Amino acid sequence: MNLVVTVLTVFIILFLLSGVRVIFEYKRALKFRFGSYVQTLQPGLRWIIPFVESIQTVDIRVITINIVSQEVMTEDNVPCSIDGVVFFKVENPEKAVLEVEQFQFAISQLAQAALRDVCGKVELDTILSKREEMGKSIKETVAEETVRWGIIVIDVKIKDIQLPENMRRMMANQAEAERSRRAQVILAQAEEQAAHKLLEAGRIIDQSPSAIKLRLYQTLANIATEKNSTILFPFPEEVLAPFRQKKEE
Repeated sequence: MNLVVTVLTVFIILFLLSGVRVIFEYKRALKFRFGSYVQTLQPGLRWIIPFVESIQTVDIRVITINIVSQEVMTEDNVPCSIDGVVFFKVENPEKAVLEVEQFQFAISQLAQAALRDVCGKVELDTILSKREEMGKSIKETVAEETVRWGIIVIDVKIKDIQLPENMRRMMANQAEAERSRRAQVILAQAEEQAAHKLLEAGRIIDQSPSAIKLRLYQTLANIATEKNSTILFPFPEEVLAPFRQKKEE
């Protein structure tokens, strides 16, 4: 009799322990009884009826899913491979489990289709220069479908854009030509500014003979610092002034 009681006690204890479940703070658990949804269990120590009830946990943290690289033909007929990443969060665990099968896989497929659709309607230059706007367009497309699944799409980012090798060379040549054009324009502008300044300086110097002499002496001083073996002195015009005056008389 004691053996039967002991066995029965052990069985009851094991039965009770087998129904103990620990739910973490960042998860929610949906409880099913004979396959029917009963309630959503909150975090903490919970107990379910073994063999009668079961639970399915859902992570309510922000989840990240990579968008597999997609072959896209842009509006200007340029083939490219584009990949990205989707950030989303489960707001309603009941809908995420009961309304869609494997919601993560469903969001991944939906994001891939949205990326091909959005990027295929714009030109390559738009994709390269406006990644943020493209990501927002993809996010809006995915969010419209996932809202009824109890899922919020936080953001969609385009990570990488792979172009064909010939297109890369053409873009590199274009960028090099653009930089060369800018350099030539800057050089021409510098020459124009220098010419204006020299013209202005010449006009000021013409108004004062003393300024011409000072400029001459400054030039000679600069030549002397370079350790040249020969220095040429211009013939001073003041020496010829008496002869010119005499000739005029």
